[in-house]
Amino acid sequence: MIEIKEVTTRRQQREFLEFPLRLYKGNPWFVPPFYADEKKMFRKDYVYSDCCQWICYNAYKDGSMAGRIQGIIQVAANEKNGERRARFNRFDAIDDPEVSRALFGAVERWARDKGMDTVCGPLSFSDLEREGLLIEGFDQPQTFEEQYNASYYQQHIEQLGYTKEVDWLEWRLRAPETDEEDLDKLTDFIFRRYKLHFGPSKNAKDFLARYQDGIFRLLDQSYEGLYGTVPFTEGMKKLMVDNFRLVIDPKYTAVILDENDRMVCFGFAIPSLASALVGTKGKYTPRVLMRLLRNIRHPKVIDLCLIGVDPEYLNRGVSAAFASAILHMLRDTDVEYAETNLNLEDNYAILNLWRRFDSVQAKRRRAYVKRLA
Repeated sequence: MIEIKEVTTRRQQREFLEFPLRLYKGNPWFVPPFYADEKKMFRKDYVYSDCCQWICYNAYKDGSMAGRIQGIIQVAANEKNGERRARFNRFDAIDDPEVSRALFGAVERWARDKGMDTVCGPLSFSDLEREGLLIEGFDQPQTFEEQYNASYYQQHIEQLGYTKEVDWLEWRLRAPETDEEDLDKLTDFIFRRYKLHFGPSKNAKDFLARYQDGIFRLLDQSYEGLYGTVPFTEGMKKLMVDNFRLVIDPKYTAVILDENDRMVCFGFAIPSLASALVGTKGKYTPRVLMRLLRNIRHPKVIDLCLIGVDPEYLNRGVSAAFASAILHMLRDTDVEYAETNLNLEDNYAILNLWRRFDSVQAKRRRAYVKRLA
């Protein structure tokens, strides 16, 4: 017997949060999120409360926890796009199609009751969170920023009438064997032609003080039309700054400014946190903290987090300058390789950029869509 319950009690919240930790216990590829961060979504003052509605469900089979799912209505995104969409996210289940059917049925009924005509996902409150269903790369190291799932999820979801809407690709980048001198010369030429220069920073505090306003401006400009993105609120900005404050290192950042010190391009990577959290419950134990500090101070892998370009400079070659900066991140430090996060499969500007590296497509993720009858 399968029973679906809305998550309302503290016990149900704990079951919701801990289910994937039990489902993937011992899996070397699963990277848990920080438990404390996930728990915050059950607080009344959660950062997305002003722009989202959401609901969580647990599935029980014969009395035992068998799955979970979250439904989200991103009100700001719907208003921006003129849509009536609900999102599904945080879907995890045992390999039983009937459990998945019951969970998605609950979200779809909730979405209809709220006046929605479409369900899509996996998408969270914003694109700053984990999104996309892993469909290739189940035996590859995952980044902390993205969610792992078992291969049978795809079959369960597609059997319920969900179809592909977009795919994202993830790449592993190593420094090419060729010399970077030609790329540096091209960067110098572009900088002279358009009167550009790399922006300095001393440390994370200095970086954020100098550039956070410019970063948010470029994110709004360059990400506005991309799939799944949502307008930034002041709360989201604060959350993003707080999350990156402890892991930003100027060695893994690149900011390009014009002659008036106005930002035209930025990109930054952070030390990979994934290996510090594999095999844990995502809680801040002394052991986890020591592993995190080691990864932050002496990273062997970096995750490319965010890139933004002023639309005016898209066709002026600044991508070559950014590629040069990443190349130096790899060659001038002890980093072995960089992992990209999600790149839309038709974002040819970014995909062409990775061709300058010794690159391998490591993973593919998918967002699904279903019209509600």
